[in-house]
Amino acid sequence: MMLQLKMSNPTRLFLTGFAALLVCAFAGSAAGSFLGSASDVIALLPVLMIMVPPSINLRGNISGVLASRLSSSMHLGAFELNFSRDSVLGSNIRASLLTTVIIGFCLGLLVAGFCFIFGIGGLSVFDYVVISVISAVGSGIVVIGITLGIVLLSYRYGLDLDMIAAPTVTTAGDIVTLPFLIITTLYIITVAPLVLYALFGLVLILTVASLLYSVYLDEPVFEINREMLPLLLILSVIGTLAGLTYAFDIEHMIAFAVFLIIIPPFTGLCGSIAGILCSRLGTGMHMGEIEVKARPQREVFDQFGGTYLYALLLFPLIGMIAQIASELLGISSPGLFELMSICTISGFLVLTIVNVIAYITAGLSFRYGMDPDNFGIPVVTSIVDLVGAIILVGVINILI
Repeated sequence: MMLQLKMSNPTRLFLTGFAALLVCAFAGSAAGSFLGSASDVIALLPVLMIMVPPSINLRGNISGVLASRLSSSMHLGAFELNFSRDSVLGSNIRASLLTTVIIGFCLGLLVAGFCFIFGIGGLSVFDYVVISVISAVGSGIVVIGITLGIVLLSYRYGLDLDMIAAPTVTTAGDIVTLPFLIITTLYIITVAPLVLYALFGLVLILTVASLLYSVYLDEPVFEINREMLPLLLILSVIGTLAGLTYAFDIEHMIAFAVFLIIIPPFTGLCGSIAGILCSRLGTGMHMGEIEVKARPQREVFDQFGGTYLYALLLFPLIGMIAQIASELLGISSPGLFELMSICTISGFLVLTIVNVIAYITAGLSFRYGMDPDNFGIPVVTSIVDLVGAIILVGVINILI
């Protein structure tokens, strides 16, 4: 049985999105608390801060695109519970898993290259690649599974996937990726060199096999990854630059470790709000309810207004949760008012940029025959990571 949704009932859609974002704020803060509690490890291995944004971004991008593409198929009445080779659901899941391996390998090389350029030592290129791929595959399987569960629940109960997928996927990426990344890193740095080289060989074989399968053995997957892979490679660079932004200010982050608690929910919430916006714009363009014009329609400005309302309600909450968490964990903090001000001011600045970029990205990709679902969420969430890191660090240094 096919389900066709309509872009209607704005109040219900807003409340659905708000509920999902509220869960995102609390769950992201839980992930941040985990990061804050690992401040001693980060002080010894600052490279972890370089890997955190691109690793989390990779989870959110791949699963976000999966959810967004399936959401559009629901709205168009083309979705069905079919995991076969040629089905929409089956093809997108295979593409997501294979992309996870390929981009994970490339991300390890990128991080190794940037660390070499900027003189950040501590690990070898084999360490970076093995850590990146193993943590990507482990967390990726879990997050894709969660995404699939959300998709099936949305299909079963007639919920608008656009409003709940991005917050859920982004939050799941935060919660799952951080433990996988830190635990994998702590394990890999302790193994014997021979074991490390063996793991690198297995990772290399898996990556080559995934690439060959994507290109030559599965046409539906090739069509999806032809658009996704080049873009995700570029966005991995952006995510790594975001990590470098935090690493360059690592002393400030460690001095007030509460800022480590803020990073996951802040970037996660910005990314989730941006994901909702991108999904709604992409779906509206697919259905012909939003026209691509130089000056956005009223419907687009209504979507922009929704992002600011979400920000007004939720960013101060992040500061409050971070302050409570810092007191419970015994982590240093500049104070409640300062944290709320930092989160709110930074959030509004980031979302102002996000609104513009989301519309331009979705509009250009749609106009030139590319799927906005493949481009909107990855581009905007990656830019959120970099812009969010720059703005958050800048506001912290101004106010503290």
